[in-house]
Parts: sequence; C-alpha cells; structure tokens
Amino acid sequence: MLVNATQMLKAAKKGHYGIAAFNTNDLEWTRSILLAAEATQSPVIIQCTSGAAKWQQGFKVVRDVVNDLVDYMNITVPVAMHLDHGTYEDCFKAIDAGFTSIMYDGSHEASFDINVEHTKELVKLAHSKGLSIEAEVGGIGGTEDGVTAQGELADPEECKAIADLGVDFLACGIGNIHGPYPANWAGLNFDQLAKIQALTGELPLVLHGGTGIPKEQVLKAVSLGVSKININTDLQLVFARTTREFVESGKDLEGKNYDPRKFLKPGFDAMQAKAESLIRDFGSDGKGWDF
Repeated sequence: MLVNATQMLKAAKKGHYGIAAFNTNDLEWTRSILLAAEATQSPVIIQCTSGAAKWQQGFKVVRDVVNDLVDYMNITVPVAMHLDHGTYEDCFKAIDAGFTSIMYDGSHEASFDINVEHTKELVKLAHSKGLSIEAEVGGIGGTEDGVTAQGELADPEECKAIADLGVDFLACGIGNIHGPYPANWAGLNFDQLAKIQALTGELPLVLHGGTGIPKEQVLKAVSLGVSKININTDLQLVFARTTREFVESGKDLEGKNYDPRKFLKPGFDAMQAKAESLIRDFGSDGKGWDF
C-alpha cells in the first residue's frame, strides 16, 4: 500500500538523514527504484512530472503501475507516490488519479500572492484526503517540465509565509539547478538555507536538482534541515551511459540481445545500483520503519 510522505520526512528531519525522491519514466524505471529501496530497506518517494505522466499515458497509469508493483514485488518499505512540479491544474489531476502526495509549484506564478492563494487551497484539499503536500518558493535553476528558472534564492520570509499555510514540506531555491551542473556553478548557498531553516523550524525542506551536487554539500544541507533530495538526471545519465556501453561493445548483436528485456537490462541494473548508492549516501538505508 502506498503512503503519504509526511511521517517519513518528519522522521528524516528528526534523524538528520535525507530521503531520496526518484523520478520515474516507465514501469522498469519504477521497478529499479523499488528494488533499490527494498534492498537497502529505505523509505522512498517515487515521483512523476506531468510530462513524464503524459509519456506514460496519464497520471492514473503511473499511480497504478507503482501501486501494483509494490504489491506484486512484495515491497516491505514505505513508498509514497508524489507529483513533482505540479501546476495548480496538475494537482487536481494527480489527486483524482490516486497519488498519495502532491507538489504545487507556485514559484513561477505571476505573483507571490497567487502562490499563497493556491497553496492554501491545495493544503486544505490534500489534507482532507490524507495526502501530503509540498510547495515551492524561489525558482530552481534550469528547466524542469517546461518551467525555466535561473536559480534565484528563496526569500526566507516568503518561505515562512508558505510554511505557515500548513504544507508538509517545502522546496526552496538555494542556488540549486535541474540537470547537470556547469563547471562554474557557485555551489549551494548555506547561509540562505540557514536563514530559511531558522524561520521554518521543524518543517522538512526539499533539495531539488540533487544530481551533481557533491555529497558533502548534500549532507551539509541535510544537517541544515533538508529531508528530501530529488533525483532524476542521475538515473537518466547512468541508464544512457550503460546502454551506450552495451551497444558499443557489440553485445547487442549477440544472440537474442535485441530483445528489449535483454537490451535494456544493463541500463536498468545500473539505475538500481546508482539508486542504492545514493540512498546510502543520504543515510536512509535501514530506516524503512523509522517512524
């Protein structure tokens, strides 16, 4: 059974470790993530953007695939099904599809007041249905599902205003970006994170753009209140690299390796291994029932 993410993230905040939130792109993607979570006995958040949901033929298909795999694979650790970077409209679609957690990304709205208004409404709706809800202040750099931001720093007072609406966890821009980080990236702004943490208290914070941030910076962010680390590009890169190596080695021409179950397996195995490694890096291994 799928759960919401509230209690797992509260436990992570209290225990000073981070929980990985992996984006999924198809059934095998989900399977690799679930195998990694079960192998490490870690709670996990599987999340999906509207674009990835469209590719998989809708939010309900994504939710049903995750739920059915959890049941079929006898997954024993807590799993949350989360909407990533949802628009106001996306949130209603994900709720109707049976997601157990949503993110409303109001950081790109025309005004902060709209972000507040929509977040307030969606908090009430999500909680009435037993769902957890994430909000965002300060755009995350790069492009995610068609939304582009320059990575501006979140205003601590705005973070407090959104936190006070009753969200369960909060994404805040601290210099992080989506996708690979450029060579001249300045790193995370820990001073800003500390200011946000001071005003938001016990609320778990979210680090978007987790791929490419040095481990020591991630762990420092965790020590300053981050409890959820989003991972998407990391798994995409390792899948693409391993699949390319398989083809360049000529193994795709051997026997029946043209069968997608064989052709794609090295890439999916590599994703599972990478997910397990990240889970251990973030410290959530063995924390499957830490709440």
